[in-house]
Amino acid sequence: MGRDKMYVKAYGKVNLGLDVLRRREDGYHEVKMIMQTVSIYDGLDFEKTDSGKIEIESNVFFVPTDESNLIYKAAKLLFDEYGIASGLKITLKKFIPVSAGMAGGSTDAAATLFAVNRMFDLKLSLKQLMEYGVKLGADIPYCLMRGTALSEGIGEKLTRLPNMVQCPVLIAKPPVNVSTKFVYENLHIEQVKAHPDIDGMIEAIKEQDIDKIAAKMGNVLENVTVKEYPQIQELKQMMMDTGAINAMMSGSGPTVFGLYRTEEEAYKAKEIVKESGIARQVYVTDMFLSGDNR
Repeated sequence: MGRDKMYVKAYGKVNLGLDVLRRREDGYHEVKMIMQTVSIYDGLDFEKTDSGKIEIESNVFFVPTDESNLIYKAAKLLFDEYGIASGLKITLKKFIPVSAGMAGGSTDAAATLFAVNRMFDLKLSLKQLMEYGVKLGADIPYCLMRGTALSEGIGEKLTRLPNMVQCPVLIAKPPVNVSTKFVYENLHIEQVKAHPDIDGMIEAIKEQDIDKIAAKMGNVLENVTVKEYPQIQELKQMMMDTGAINAMMSGSGPTVFGLYRTEEEAYKAKEIVKESGIARQVYVTDMFLSGDNR
């Protein structure tokens, strides 16, 4: 039996490590990344209607609600594939920063695939949903899987890893939007001298050693984004100065996150970052672990 209404939390992510191995002949980049879900989420309310249309509303005025939205594309993909004639109203309450390197759009699309599957009783497995997801975006399969994972290929080859060590995470997004396309187009991988030790980080995660994990953090895309937006480096330094074990840019940026030992330290750092004015959106969160039912 399907459902007439459903509420889904769409969680954001950070990259604990991000390496780019090469540019492929098709223009895509081959990556090797450690993906980690965090507990900041967008809320999506789904309701069947008689309109025969897919309708989207959002609490954020600059998020498109037309056919260009990944939420719409995700719903339309399954509607077309399975001949669903019903209408669907989707109300998005957005809290994950936009254009931030936290997979906000991808996780909303993943939540939509999940909801449409349940509401219309399509009986698709997680693997099948992930296969649909990759048609829309490389991060969507991971956003369906969630937790801690190694991501390879263009991001679609996923290997689940043991849960990351639970710790407070400070997230700060400066008031700039970064184009992922721009960052990758301006990355000259042959000139990058320092690459993160992704295999070493996997071992550190298996050992549950937060200091070793932090020591292995690295993101080659900082080579492009930090030059364009120096406030990213300022934020990283500010987090380190306020007790972060390490701090790094997530994805193509501009969001910076820092790992802390205690909530007290993380909340103190949050106030310092907010007072600096470098970042408007500043949050303390934690790791969302596999099997977590929040």
